[in-house]
Amino acid sequence: MEVKARAPGKIILAGEHAVVHGSTAVAAAIDLYTYVTLRLPLQSAENNDRLTLQLKDLSLEFSWSISRLKEVIPYDSSTSSPSTPASCSGETLKSIAVLVEEQNIPEEKIWLSSGISTFLCLYTSIRGFNPATVIITTELPYGSGLGSSAAFCVALTSALIASSSSDKTHGEGWTSLDETNLELLNKWAFEGEKIIHGKPSGIDNTVSAYGNMIKFCSGEITRLQSNMPLRMLITNTKVGRNTKALVSGVSERTVRHPDAMNSVFNAVDSISKELAAIIQSKDEISVAEKEESVKELMEINQGLLQSMGVSHSSIDTVIRTTLKHKLTSKLTGAGGGGCVLTLLPTGTVVDKVVEELESSGFQCFTALIGGNGAEICF
Repeated sequence: MEVKARAPGKIILAGEHAVVHGSTAVAAAIDLYTYVTLRLPLQSAENNDRLTLQLKDLSLEFSWSISRLKEVIPYDSSTSSPSTPASCSGETLKSIAVLVEEQNIPEEKIWLSSGISTFLCLYTSIRGFNPATVIITTELPYGSGLGSSAAFCVALTSALIASSSSDKTHGEGWTSLDETNLELLNKWAFEGEKIIHGKPSGIDNTVSAYGNMIKFCSGEITRLQSNMPLRMLITNTKVGRNTKALVSGVSERTVRHPDAMNSVFNAVDSISKELAAIIQSKDEISVAEKEESVKELMEINQGLLQSMGVSHSSIDTVIRTTLKHKLTSKLTGAGGGGCVLTLLPTGTVVDKVVEELESSGFQCFTALIGGNGAEICF
């Protein structure tokens, strides 16, 4: 049997960094996906005693015998259940680390270790010690702030839950999961994100699971329904950044200048709320007018992010380049490099600006904002 699943990446439209200090943030799914193919062997098949993970984009394969997994990973069938998401215990993670180490991951790819640990934890928690081949491909650049790890966790759990379900209706093409299974896979994906990131907010996996857009404030997530088409140019500066250091830098600036920084956070909160209202609005305002409002809010938000000290010369280069083409941009995510969003009003031709950005060494994607979440295909 074969099950395919896909889950989208995400962008932060407004509110990054300020959200840590109590402001509202708005995040949205993008139509760039991570794909998971889960192949379960027949009982008579030769490879029915191994669990294999193939990372196609990186040309890497990892494989474990089922007997080795059973030997190393503690498993209690009386407490483990696919319908009850639970954190991977410290003891289990230590055991899994041994299995990952045995794979001799190349030094330059050692950052994959936490993702492989997550794979083993989620797989054995949901499907137990059953043989399979799991193939991963992605349209998302790794570690650039577009939610690649959450998309991986969501797509993987979607395939695992769908393969465990008694209802395997063979519909045509990609189909969404029902609300109960979406809630279940989102909880499992959050457990996966915890292995990779330690203390994630839950924004990335929620956007990837449910799609469309969400509003997030003080730990509370509200799903939004977009009523306007939005298209963005996403530019990956390819500049790595230390998210923890950038978040700390904003906090330190807040300690030094509490009144000024609290005013900045309040302004960001207003931007996020206004942006959410515009996107959800069913008023008879033209799309062009809505796009103009979004453009202005993005511009103000970028100015506030610069005042927080999280911009970067590479981000400034993208902003200057897009401005020459009368387009508005802002950083998305942690800043300090990473990705930049550029609003593409209806009818915008991007060829020239993309050519100019790519000649500066950047990587460009165009994406529709607020699309579908996790989907499966049998």
